[in-house]
Amino acid sequence: MVDPVTGLGIGMKALGWVASPIISELFKKCSTYLSFDASEKLRQLGPKLILLERAMEVFDKIPGRDRLEKLFEDLKSAFYEAEDILDDVEYHCLEKEIHSMPPRKRDWVKKLLPSQCLKIKETGMPKKELKDSLEKIEGIINTAYKFVEHLKLLTVSNVQGSQAVPASSGGLATTAAPPPIVIGRDKERDQIIAMLHEKEGDDQLDTNSNLCYSVIGIHGIGGSGKSTLAQLVCDHEKKYKQEKRDGHFDLVMWVHVSQNFSVDTIFKEMFEAATGHSCAHFNNLNTLQDKLEEKLHGKRFLLVLDDIWCNIKDERQQGELRKIVSPLKAGEVGSKVLVTSRSEDALLVLGAIKPTCIPIPDLDAQVFHSLLMHYALEGVVIDDHVRRRLSMIGADIAKKLKGSPLAARIVGRRLGRRPKAEFWVTVKNGKLVDGTMGALWWSYQHLDQQARRCFAYCSIFPRRRQLYLDELIKLWVAEGFIRTPNEREDVEDVGREYFDELASTSFLQKAGKYNGNDYYLLHDLVYDLAEMVAGSDCFRIENGWRWEEPKRGVGWRGDVPLSVRYLFVQNYDAELITKKILKLKSLRTLIIDAIEMYTPVEEKVIASIFKKLQKLRVLTVGCCNNWVIRKPDVLYIPEAIIELKHLRYLAFRTNMLCRVILPNAMSKLYHMQLLDFGECKKMQFSYGDLIKLRHVFGFSGMDISNIGRLTSLQTIPSFIVRKEQGYEVKQLRGLNKLHGRLSISGLENIESKEEALEANLAGKEQLTQLVLYWGGDTSRNPEVQAEVLEGLCPPVGLETLHILGYEGSKYPNWMVSTHSEGPNELQELWLYGWSQHGPAPELEAFAHLCSLELWNCTWFALPCNMKHLMSLKRLLIDACLNIRSLPTLPLSLEEFTLKRCNVEFVKSCETHGHPNWQKIEHVPMKSLLSQGSFRSHEDV
Repeated sequence: MVDPVTGLGIGMKALGWVASPIISELFKKCSTYLSFDASEKLRQLGPKLILLERAMEVFDKIPGRDRLEKLFEDLKSAFYEAEDILDDVEYHCLEKEIHSMPPRKRDWVKKLLPSQCLKIKETGMPKKELKDSLEKIEGIINTAYKFVEHLKLLTVSNVQGSQAVPASSGGLATTAAPPPIVIGRDKERDQIIAMLHEKEGDDQLDTNSNLCYSVIGIHGIGGSGKSTLAQLVCDHEKKYKQEKRDGHFDLVMWVHVSQNFSVDTIFKEMFEAATGHSCAHFNNLNTLQDKLEEKLHGKRFLLVLDDIWCNIKDERQQGELRKIVSPLKAGEVGSKVLVTSRSEDALLVLGAIKPTCIPIPDLDAQVFHSLLMHYALEGVVIDDHVRRRLSMIGADIAKKLKGSPLAARIVGRRLGRRPKAEFWVTVKNGKLVDGTMGALWWSYQHLDQQARRCFAYCSIFPRRRQLYLDELIKLWVAEGFIRTPNEREDVEDVGREYFDELASTSFLQKAGKYNGNDYYLLHDLVYDLAEMVAGSDCFRIENGWRWEEPKRGVGWRGDVPLSVRYLFVQNYDAELITKKILKLKSLRTLIIDAIEMYTPVEEKVIASIFKKLQKLRVLTVGCCNNWVIRKPDVLYIPEAIIELKHLRYLAFRTNMLCRVILPNAMSKLYHMQLLDFGECKKMQFSYGDLIKLRHVFGFSGMDISNIGRLTSLQTIPSFIVRKEQGYEVKQLRGLNKLHGRLSISGLENIESKEEALEANLAGKEQLTQLVLYWGGDTSRNPEVQAEVLEGLCPPVGLETLHILGYEGSKYPNWMVSTHSEGPNELQELWLYGWSQHGPAPELEAFAHLCSLELWNCTWFALPCNMKHLMSLKRLLIDACLNIRSLPTLPLSLEEFTLKRCNVEFVKSCETHGHPNWQKIEHVPMKSLLSQGSFRSHEDV
């Protein structure tokens, strides 16, 4: 991890934490418990905290600064201690309130105002400990204040700060896509493209004539635009290839390498870039290399290796770099490798020669000024006079940024949030925006103070980690970083505001999509800043990292600090956990990312975590995207989980063959907000009094009784209706915070429209996907089913609706009437196993429908009004054996799929001139299954 030793670096560590309002928030929250005047206490402490913040800005000028740094570390530790004690107090308070009420009233607890809960006289022993802890915080603040005051730094508020520190090492996880706007790199782009298109032997000095490729390199400092330039080149070549013009490459591949890479990972990324498909799992590196060479054989390729690092004194690292280009020998002569790096040495190691190593040039001053103003005023509506005035001030600010495009983007976005001349002048006159890191630090100081803590937390993840909005926000909420004085405002909505602020100011940069979700990355220098302000709170144990016992008087660069609070571990390792990690008593977060396929997650190891790491708020085993627990087949969560009274976020992400058994003790974890057990096939658990539970993810076989008490729930995968107390459909009535996807099965157990109405689906306005499923009982009454489906009217804003197994005697009014109050903005409809003997329902209510899928239904005809569905783009008909003809289809239709239907019907759709063929003639994409073969037709 980064450990800057300069004054500003240390100042960032301390000030990044002290400047947040968390101490003030703590005192305010505790005042109700301990009956003291928070405003008076903060009136006394406020000026002292401000002075200490100012002192940290000139930390390098303070004599005896080691003493002040120690005081700030003590202050941070005391704060965390007080926060944990406060959490204990709230736990006891909540427990007392829950068990003082009859069970039928316990769900009212969540509706109480905090002040009502906090007025309980007996809140447990932690109350005295809390008082002592607050006094400890106050004592440290007073001691630090006296220390600074003694140094006569009372005028420190007039000092603007010190010079920027150089950035530390790191890698930016990038993609091949260039930014939407690139200013001032056309000349360099054209120069590199010309070099790529040179034939071998034309002005080439490369002595490696036996290789099929040559290397071109771009080098320069971090944030100077190397990756952006390479992206422009890569984008040009991809378009060149698509247009089938002379000189294009057969393959254009982009691979990000960074500082900490593994050869097998790079080979896999090359394979995926070459084929466009995921790489299969290979245990043998030679096999993987052979497969890669097979894909490259005979192909003239362009490979971009972005962000290469090399220590010229490290022969092992040089050897690893040479390994990653070893499969390239299989390519066609004329192939090229374009490399970006901060150092020219790395380019030479990979085979570049001096004439092909291009230093990234500084942008012309006017061009750089234009770049800054683009980021600052893009989309900002101001009059021309103000724009000219800001441009003049911006020219002076641009000079301070030392030509760094990254600094221009970060500072520009921040300036754009306050397009006022007074503010810009203040920035111009300040010293902290000098240079790239200084500019980032300045922009960080202008973040919302709670957003700072959220930003620093991002450093717990590896540099190449894809970060997702929902995942980050749920973690921030569980960690207690999100606060709102408005009790009606959802904390996750506030978290989205913080996320948006970080994204809009380029601290988080959108980099691509995975499974349809946007993911974000941190630029390497931004990542350095996050590590600086996080200090020793966050730590990572990644592949190749070697544990060293903390030594007295030694910094924490090579050691895990015993005070670490947020820990990320790359791979599950029972010995590492039991012998090392269990010593970290202050841990609040333990994220174990990956589990080897045949490595069992032992119950005794989990039990030891529960017993030893009792301050945990977040515990995750297994990544939500790829890495899951495969062993054992039955995962027993030990009773010792009762020790984790602070726990809010619990994830054991299993595969679909695993069964999870949870102890009854789980019901006493009153702070619990999120449970994620992956894809487990079954889970046994009594939810009891988890009234703060917000999200349950993963498993489809969820069995929850009396779920109606959990009115904070926002996410559940499924709900099964039964004819048992606690499983009635009315349990859904008050769960109006549900959003996203909801699946309801066992609908055959609902006996009337009135009973169905008790689910209040129409009131769940944040649902976007709904699945309704009839199954089991074969003696169902069609009239009752029709009444039930009528009563299960979905909310107006629903986007996707799936209905399975419906045998009702008629179709619901909210589906067939334009005057209904049902989901009239529906985009996707999926009907499976409908058994009516007439025609399919006319979907009058769904005028905006884009996709319609019909599976295994008994209708003899499709809706006759389909030509009026003018938004419909996709139609699939599968195993609907009674349909013989098509109605007139809308001109908007782009994709038509027909399979496993009546053979003559399918043939008629394939026969030119037949009426059925004529009705799909205009559809660009047609897929028909006839006599066991799947035929695809694409008309361009």
